[in-house]
Amino acid sequence: MALIVIYCILPFYWMIVSSLRLPSMGLSTSFLPDPPSIENFKGVFSGQNNFGRSLINSVIISGATTIITLLVGMVAAYALARLQFKGKGGVLWIIMACSMFPQITLIVPLLKMFSQTDPFEWFPYWINTYQGVILPYLAFGLPLAVWNLTAFFRQLPVELEHAAMVDGCTPGQAFRKVIVPLAAPGVFTTAIIVFIGAWNEFLIALTFLQDANMQTATVAISKFTGTTGFDTPYGTIMAAGVIVTVPLLAAVLIFQRRIVAGLTAGGVK
Repeated sequence: MALIVIYCILPFYWMIVSSLRLPSMGLSTSFLPDPPSIENFKGVFSGQNNFGRSLINSVIISGATTIITLLVGMVAAYALARLQFKGKGGVLWIIMACSMFPQITLIVPLLKMFSQTDPFEWFPYWINTYQGVILPYLAFGLPLAVWNLTAFFRQLPVELEHAAMVDGCTPGQAFRKVIVPLAAPGVFTTAIIVFIGAWNEFLIALTFLQDANMQTATVAISKFTGTTGFDTPYGTIMAAGVIVTVPLLAAVLIFQRRIVAGLTAGGVK
């Protein structure tokens, strides 16, 4: 276990150490920064990098993707868990199969569509727009949300909805007031996983967000020029990596019990 922990933590430790070195010491192999410096963190937010704006774009895109995924995914998962109709299992497998296509297979057709290239002149121009990346992100977030939440809703007794409707609730009110609060661990787990996936995504954002003011943090990091424009920006890239990783790491550590509860829900009858 100790070896596994070291193996997992060492890259993150090296990223922190590299970010605390002087910009001119980016290729140093020492395990401690000597002397420690915050110049790389200052360089991350320098004017030419436009990293502050990129962080805002990442928050907007990842947040919107997560909210839309949960709203649509909860309704679809609840229908698959509760309604009885022919081919229900096939529908669930088709949804999961959609997530198995590699991203690169979607880039070219979506690029033609969003840039109004023949034969998609009728489609709105979505290059350098938030919806131009949020919509493709949903293609990968929704299958995960539907699969995870379907298993979670199945473990909730159907008698809960019946009792709520006896007390005067409509089916929609029973779902909103009874089932959704009880499904909070599964919903929270799904939200964290979808948010992290959208936050870390690179290829789609690089292709569709070509304006520097619309780029996400991952794309901005790949285009760093260093603190002076001439040095190799190892230190600033590592500092930016720390900035985008620490909030996610903190969220996972703080809410780890809810995440584990959501992932293990339905595993034992």
